[in-house]
Amino acid sequence: MHPISSHDHSAAALNDQGCTLCAQSQFAQALAIFDQALALDSTYCTGWNNRANALCGLNRQAEALAAYDKAVALNPQYHQAWFNRGKLLAEMGAYGNAVESYNRAIALHADPVYIHSREDIWVKKRLIATV
Repeated sequence: MHPISSHDHSAAALNDQGCTLCAQSQFAQALAIFDQALALDSTYCTGWNNRANALCGLNRQAEALAAYDKAVALNPQYHQAWFNRGKLLAEMGAYGNAVESYNRAIALHADPVYIHSREDIWVKKRLIATV
């Protein structure tokens, strides 16, 4: 694997730069970088997933959901995008749809975090029912 130079403007290199900005909570700047990456390769599902993550950081949930949808449409085997989609839907209170997304993620990769997140929805539903 070759180190990415500061002059590397491939979609993957731009994606990495966007992820670094997201990690620093610089979501608007990250979004601009992800958009550049996707302009180079509109089929780059990782870029769509990470664009959605930046949009979540900006509290732009509807746009984030559309970006997660694009990521999983491009690669239905992309478990991380299914998980992120489920997480966003759970935060929006769309628990049934969130469970469906978590189930897709778990079927592809039985990560304990995915399983716990799905089970957490059951707890949230129970809490809401008692209020």
